[in-house]
Amino acid sequence: MRETRVAQISIFEFYSEHEQGQQLKRLSELLDQSPDVLTMIAQDFQQKPACLGGCAGLSIESILRCLILKQLLQVSYKQLAFHLSDSLSYRSFARLAGTVSPSRSSLQSLIRQVSPNTLKNIFQYFIQHWHKQNLVSIDQLRIDSTVIASNIAPPSDSQLLNDGVRVLSRLLAKSNEGVGLKIRFTDQRKTSKSLAFRIFNSKKAEKEQLYPKLLQVVNIVVKQVDRALLQVESDAKAAAIGAHWCSKLLHYKGLLCQVVDQTKRRVIEKENVPSSEKLVSLFEPHTDVIVKGFRDVQFGHKVNVATATGGFITGFTLEKGNPSDKELFLPMLDEHQERYGALPKRTIADGGYASQTNVRAGREKGVHAVAFHKPVGIGLHEMGLKKKTLTKLRHFRAGVEGNISELKRAFGATKAQWKGEDGFTAFVWASVMTYNLMHWVRLKPT
Repeated sequence: MRETRVAQISIFEFYSEHEQGQQLKRLSELLDQSPDVLTMIAQDFQQKPACLGGCAGLSIESILRCLILKQLLQVSYKQLAFHLSDSLSYRSFARLAGTVSPSRSSLQSLIRQVSPNTLKNIFQYFIQHWHKQNLVSIDQLRIDSTVIASNIAPPSDSQLLNDGVRVLSRLLAKSNEGVGLKIRFTDQRKTSKSLAFRIFNSKKAEKEQLYPKLLQVVNIVVKQVDRALLQVESDAKAAAIGAHWCSKLLHYKGLLCQVVDQTKRRVIEKENVPSSEKLVSLFEPHTDVIVKGFRDVQFGHKVNVATATGGFITGFTLEKGNPSDKELFLPMLDEHQERYGALPKRTIADGGYASQTNVRAGREKGVHAVAFHKPVGIGLHEMGLKKKTLTKLRHFRAGVEGNISELKRAFGATKAQWKGEDGFTAFVWASVMTYNLMHWVRLKPT
């Protein structure tokens, strides 16, 4: 059975006198004072049956600490395994026994088993605890939004079509492993790859001639998939053992058909396809197309961030689609009211949040001053501010840009590296949680 925490700390626990080593020591002490966090994570490991014998594996405490180390160091699982085997400071922080050196695959399996909701709850646990102790104040709040990118290549219809052909053909080629049947089909991968390459490197007129040919190849593959599924369904034994293989085939077929539809609309029919209806990745289909003003188009998810004095993230939401900043202002206030039982006295947000409705609603909720960096026709009287106060709040608001930059630069939230929507969400919450923990360590050195 997996232990929740290390029962006895080793007498050989050692932290370097270097600044980073001492930060890890203070962070370790903070985690030791918060045993409830381990109970939250333990629930994610109760689904698997306990081992009846053999090695019990890493404790829940060690898994959490390894996760924090990974986000802090921004390294791969392979590099993390090396650091844990090489550095006394990292081994002491992770609470590893003298002979234990977890492998890359073990670290990946265990860390990814921690759910996004658990990581979110840990973030909320610490920030609420600090607020109750009057160590974090929400009297002044600054709000801004940003985009966290998905780990995908810049999308194009031709490449998406080729990806669909490649994945479906590979599944058909491995049918004997998946369902125990050898399914005969004509492999179109080479033709598809050649056409996609020519489309990518050709001029507009030639592209319009090549796309129908690529769509024909895709249509052949889709028909082959349909025949394969019928063949499996007609064989009771294959259908029984090939449920997972069939579900993957159906999944990628559905996504490929969606790409075919948007390609026909955009390329053949010259239709301007809305961003909300576009699929930009077969492997990260949850990815949104984010357009912010005149900036470059981004592919990922929009997040709404609120930080308080000291740089702590007090509110964080991961949005679906590409909502306007104006729509995100009041929900952030409601989140603070629900989480802390109070609202900030003053709020300052970017100009994109500015609206008469947000000012009135914010004042009605009990916020004394609702300010925006760019007023957009909203007067000082409506915001309940003097010019001097607005200037101070603008200077305060500038800090959120630095907070977001640190979250991305120092904690890896520029691009989510974990696969799938669940992985994307878990990666983001792991970064936010680690950001707040390290802020606490740096601001509270003793």
